[in-house]
Amino acid sequence: MELGMVGLGRMGGNMALRISKGGHNVVGYDPNQQVVQDYVKQGISGASSLEDLVGQLSAPRAVWSMVPSGDVTEATVNRLSELLSPGDMVIDGGNSYYKDSMRRAAVLGEKDIYFMDSGTSGGIWGVTEGYSLMVGGDPAAFNRLEPILQTLATAVDKGYGRVGPAGAGHFVKMVHNGIEYGMMQAYAEGFEIMEAKKEFNLDMADIAEIWRYGSVVRSWLLDLTAAALQEEPDLASLQAYVDDSGEGRWTVQESVDLAVPAPVISASLQARFRSRQENSFGARLLAAMRNQFGGHAVRRAE
Repeated sequence: MELGMVGLGRMGGNMALRISKGGHNVVGYDPNQQVVQDYVKQGISGASSLEDLVGQLSAPRAVWSMVPSGDVTEATVNRLSELLSPGDMVIDGGNSYYKDSMRRAAVLGEKDIYFMDSGTSGGIWGVTEGYSLMVGGDPAAFNRLEPILQTLATAVDKGYGRVGPAGAGHFVKMVHNGIEYGMMQAYAEGFEIMEAKKEFNLDMADIAEIWRYGSVVRSWLLDLTAAALQEEPDLASLQAYVDDSGEGRWTVQESVDLAVPAPVISASLQARFRSRQENSFGARLLAAMRNQFGGHAVRRAE
């Protein structure tokens, strides 16, 4: 099977390589032509534009988009809808908001073009370890796409599946990322407590390595934590600034809309917000209030 890949950034390029190494023809396009040429050297076919990419594919075509969510995805899907023909397929493997995916599926459906949303987890390690793929869309289109999914996944019978209609794939990935926020925060808090216990002189990297085998809290995230601590035990070169892709926010909002409690995910999202504030007004106000009611000492700005 052949596939068009739009967006050869690091993850998209790794996916293209895994597909091509699985025996499928991949035509790749990225606005940065140097990126295209880099992956051409590794075995995929290159395209100079979306028009060129579509022209190199035989019908019925399948085009996988791996571009940032929001305006870039919107523009890419809109342009593909103009270039593709009835029976063709667009797969959005990025982190789009699931309601946008539902809308895009409806718009493309009016042109008899299939739209599949694939929540994709695996990051830069996916090229060797395989990806977890949560797919929403038409069952017949899923069956047609399945050989590609089997190539991308961890095995031909593991790590992928159709989870529901259009939008369901990105919805499930959204919740997946919300869970990820909570797990990451729990690890961060636990290791910080241990690091603060100076009298024990605990070796964080060694403890992470011990926990990787047999412990109840072992996970791939713990594997990555151990690797980071081995590289730099005190993490001195990093700033305590944690960004978010937006999916944690969407998960928390969905919990509010559905009246489903999600205190851990909500708190982990708030912790990320706090990490971006070097000298927050709220924290200064807390200090001022303690000083007002109890005369507690405060630290004055220099």
